[in-house]
Amino acid sequence: MSGGVITKEADIVTLGDLCVDVLLNVPNLPPPSLEERRAYMEQLSASQPDKKYWEAGGNCNVAIAAARLGLHCLTLGHVGHEIYGRFLLDVLQDEGIHMVGINEISDAVTSQNASYETLLCWVLVDPLQRHGFCCRTEFSEEPAFSWLSKLSEETKMAIKKSKILCCDGYAFNDFSPAVIVSALNYAMEVGTSIFFDPGPRGKTLYNGTSEQQRALEQILRMSNVLLLTSDEAESLTGIENPILAGQELLRKGEHTKWVIVKLGDKGSILITMSSIFYAPAFKVNVIDTVGCGDSFVAAVAFGFLHNLPTVNTLALANAVGAATAMGCGAGRNVATLENVIELMRVSNLNENDDLWKELLLQNLDSSEIVLLSKTTINGSNDQLKHVSLQKVINELLLTLEAVWERKMVTS
Repeated sequence: MSGGVITKEADIVTLGDLCVDVLLNVPNLPPPSLEERRAYMEQLSASQPDKKYWEAGGNCNVAIAAARLGLHCLTLGHVGHEIYGRFLLDVLQDEGIHMVGINEISDAVTSQNASYETLLCWVLVDPLQRHGFCCRTEFSEEPAFSWLSKLSEETKMAIKKSKILCCDGYAFNDFSPAVIVSALNYAMEVGTSIFFDPGPRGKTLYNGTSEQQRALEQILRMSNVLLLTSDEAESLTGIENPILAGQELLRKGEHTKWVIVKLGDKGSILITMSSIFYAPAFKVNVIDTVGCGDSFVAAVAFGFLHNLPTVNTLALANAVGAATAMGCGAGRNVATLENVIELMRVSNLNENDDLWKELLLQNLDSSEIVLLSKTTINGSNDQLKHVSLQKVINELLLTLEAVWERKMVTS
């Protein structure tokens, strides 16, 4: 499916990983073996689940969170012609997001074969709020849309007219490494910035086929912004300290400007060639962490595009991720602009002095260290700089409230 000719410049275009999540509460998570999981998924799929449990998933989370921050978003991927595909397109349209089919339309794409259907992902939640995910891509060595061999002209136009191309490791579940690399190569050729979040898939790609390993290495080199959890950074570098791991990825990157390491409820760190920025997380009542990382990416893109001070971008990303965690599920349940503004006005930080002292001052070079802090600290040294949370919040609120006013006018 395709949404028509691209005529307007976009802020963000996301590559692949479009799916419909079906959220189910279960007494236990699915069994570990692939055969048992396959049987479990077939059992779930035997009858169509109630539509109230459907949600847009995958990179739709990034696009929806970004659109709610006032960015113009496109999604690139494949959506089938069945009821799930229509649902997904309706959700995107309601959020003001355009969808572009990544391949030229052909007779094959209209086939009833499962390979051309919209991806379904069963999101299983047990009583302890642990998550299990079941999708047909688990049971095949080939990507879901292995029939897709080249980028459509409309896809290239969408990339060319966008300022940022967002890609994550789950795109490898959809497309071949060659197709993904060709999209990113084209983005680099036309000057579109590349954001890459390898996610849990990064470790399997690092240890995957030679084609996957080469593609991962190439994407890490060409990306302008890398976003990872501390575990993911360690799996790609073998370095436990997230800052040192980030600096290693930065050194290996040919075009990398930022490496951002997400630390969950401890906050996040942004690493450049000359500086290290640390922002503690906002303290909230966490309901569900699904979609938090995707929302975080959207907020980083907002800061990147608006040339916000780096520490402001990091604080905003923490706030948007935290606001999403206060809801249940992702898709249409990710943070709204109103939620983020309310959270920032409260400005309740989960500060941890021991953490930044351990991470930022252990075996580091002479990089400038910028720390966002709610507490006013007198004095500093040449390496460590404290930035007032209230100052950052005031600046961000001015920016976000202006976005809110524009959205209200256009609506």
